[in-house]
Amino acid sequence: MKALLVALMLMATPALAVLPDEILSDPVLEERARDLSKGLRCLVCRNESIDESNASLARDLRILLRERLVAGDSDAEAVEFIVARYGEYVLLNPPASGSTWLLWGAGPLMLLLSAGLGYGYLRGRATAPAPDQTPLSSDEQARLDNILKG
Repeated sequence: MKALLVALMLMATPALAVLPDEILSDPVLEERARDLSKGLRCLVCRNESIDESNASLARDLRILLRERLVAGDSDAEAVEFIVARYGEYVLLNPPASGSTWLLWGAGPLMLLLSAGLGYGYLRGRATAPAPDQTPLSSDEQARLDNILKG
């Protein structure tokens, strides 16, 4: 029973899409490529890294990254090359600078704005005067009874 549970847990790990023909013969370079590809977004799958994606564009990006590493680029240079070619969108965790400040700040800003609006609405309801509860006149009551009998 325990062995089955362990086997099921191992099967639940994400499958990597790196094909055998992409793997570099140098294990150090391959480890660097794997680490870098986990931080690069597949442009087809949107929220998957190129390491996890089976899309052909993700394969091309994995090969390009490995080519840059084999050519002698540092990790930063290889990532900068891909970002220069595809834009900051290719980064799974883009830095908070330039155009991304708006994206980073939009969530908390909207939360604060909605909390302020909700507080103002509830505060206004609490201080609003009670609705006028005057009883119906005899004419109004007769018309209501007539409508209800219908």
